[in-house]
Amino acid sequence: MNNPMTASIVTQATTTDGEILTVQEVARFLRVPKSTVYKLARVGELPASKIGKHWRFLRRDIHDWMHSRSQAA
Repeated sequence: MNNPMTASIVTQATTTDGEILTVQEVARFLRVPKSTVYKLARVGELPASKIGKHWRFLRRDIHDWMHSRSQAA
């Protein structure tokens, strides 16, 4: 990667992939109600971790989940 712009984009993508999202952020990203995010996380369909009483999601996992669903359709 000789292009500094490309290196910057790759670094930024790698950094945001590990970003931890809240239910509200995932709902906004998926454009669904928060109740749908809670339900999908609770039944294990949406990749999530429960920390105490709070659900948390990795941006990379949500992105991969969306891609796997679109390829299955």
